[in-house]
Amino acid sequence: MRFLLLLSAAVFAQVHDPRNIVTGSVIPDEFYADQPYIVKTEDGAWLCVITTGPGQEGAGGQHVVSLRSTDKGKTWEKAVDIEPNDGPEASYAVTLKANSGRVYVFYNHNTDNIRQVIADKPAYKDGFNRRVDSLGHFVFKYTDDHGRTWSRERYEIPQRDFEIDRKNPYQGKIKFFWTVGKAFAYKGAGYVPLHKVGGFGEGFFTSSEGVLLRSANILTESDPRKITWETLPDGDIGIRTPKGGGTIAEEQSFSVMSDGSIFCVFRTIDGHSAHTYSRDGGRTWEPSQYMRFADGRLMKHPRAANFAWRAENGKYLYWFHNHGGRFIREHLRQRTNAYEDRNPVWLSGGVEADGPTGKIIRWSQPEIALYDDDPIIRMSYPDLVEDGGKFYLTETQKDVARVHELNPKLLDALWGAAAPPSPVAPVDVTFYQRSRRADHGKEDLRAGFTLDLWVNLPNLDAGQTLLASASATLRTIDGGAVELTLTDGRTESRWASDAGSIAAGKPQHIVVTVDGGPKIISFITNGQLNDGGDQRQFGWGRFSPNLKGMSGLARLKTSQAVTNFAFYPRAIFTAEAIASFKQTSSSRPR
Repeated sequence: MRFLLLLSAAVFAQVHDPRNIVTGSVIPDEFYADQPYIVKTEDGAWLCVITTGPGQEGAGGQHVVSLRSTDKGKTWEKAVDIEPNDGPEASYAVTLKANSGRVYVFYNHNTDNIRQVIADKPAYKDGFNRRVDSLGHFVFKYTDDHGRTWSRERYEIPQRDFEIDRKNPYQGKIKFFWTVGKAFAYKGAGYVPLHKVGGFGEGFFTSSEGVLLRSANILTESDPRKITWETLPDGDIGIRTPKGGGTIAEEQSFSVMSDGSIFCVFRTIDGHSAHTYSRDGGRTWEPSQYMRFADGRLMKHPRAANFAWRAENGKYLYWFHNHGGRFIREHLRQRTNAYEDRNPVWLSGGVEADGPTGKIIRWSQPEIALYDDDPIIRMSYPDLVEDGGKFYLTETQKDVARVHELNPKLLDALWGAAAPPSPVAPVDVTFYQRSRRADHGKEDLRAGFTLDLWVNLPNLDAGQTLLASASATLRTIDGGAVELTLTDGRTESRWASDAGSIAAGKPQHIVVTVDGGPKIISFITNGQLNDGGDQRQFGWGRFSPNLKGMSGLARLKTSQAVTNFAFYPRAIFTAEAIASFKQTSSSRPR
């Protein structure tokens, strides 16, 4: 009942936008909901494992359950306890399907019922951390009936001591760790990700690195007691940040590539996510680098899950949050501040290319995939499911987990199939109106629009008006940028392009998208989505949800500096804006 009330209240009197997380199908939980990961079983069902419990994250009663769905996540059968809620904490599960159809689930288990561990002062006043869901033993159970029941016995996976273990307060006798994402098969072996932790303090985990637990026989061995394990990479140092980076390198996400290389992406507190490649099955890894778009620009990302998946078509999707940079890296409370701002979610599309040592992935400029109207909501820990030619994402904001079907047009945009949109005459845009419900309150229309123009400015003096109407003005500002101002006579919002994003004396392409779904303004200048650079944490900005609409756009006036102008009555994709730039740049006015 709680979910039905929450869902109905959130979507009542709103135009449907599948990117809005409240429109997704809810995965039931007890209260806390984390890591809703799905594997397709041999009988055609979706089997979801999720960490849940009656309290907040890390509270007593936290345990791992599974649920089955036979209608692609629209409804779910009753949850099955993998571990009971009255035992030691059991948390953070990932799955792997064996050749026989058996499904394994791997998770943290506080088997020894440890109630506190040494932690840093002053973050922990008495020097003890009493949240104990990220330590203990790494274990697995299995199901041979597609998730209807699970093995009564649990089995421990031995993990080799690394330097980070030996340096923890217990010299590795108690290990700190957890796991996220997907386990995977590679050349007949099974691989399970694990994130080792060095200690607890400000920001919870104070140091971390990634490893892989490899089993040569788990995919074929029926006796769980005979399954063998080794910890990779070789040596005693796991996957860490690039040289000069911080102490956090965690939540490694792995993808097996077409040439047998393994791609790994992970979060840091450096303001950027990082990646590396292994060319030998995970035994060694190339030096980590920060993630970049195909055009060479660094990707920005906070301390949040950022996962990459290889789709069945051989292309890739990458989930991240598209902000950060030095504003996270230089923050006084870097480890804590970096957790913030996981809304909206952006996706980037990847394609393989040849690199000097093997295949690499080139990443597209991103698109908004999911959002919530509350900017503080933090959706994360996703999974990607392909079924019947359709793509689905799961996510959680730690209270409700959901399933979302992705728009095929979004996928086309991410994978390079976008064409320039067709412009129309400017029209008025209404963001919300009075509804027909009993109280006649607000109906959010999720409307938007896009301005697409070529300009040629003799100089970059501030205050030059490029476009103007009663409700919208685009003008130059200091620093080689342009600013859009929106007003309805009661509410005003504004956002600017990045400093240095336009130049004088030559044609410049400027696209401004005003997206009434997530209430975000974005600039794409000369084919690049602005990301804030070193001047600001965010390249995109929010406009007020109280902005009612844009009137007078039909009478929009352009200055002499504008050599071409197009209007679209929706927020176009980043890829469409780039396609417009490429199509017209060869014949742009001089």
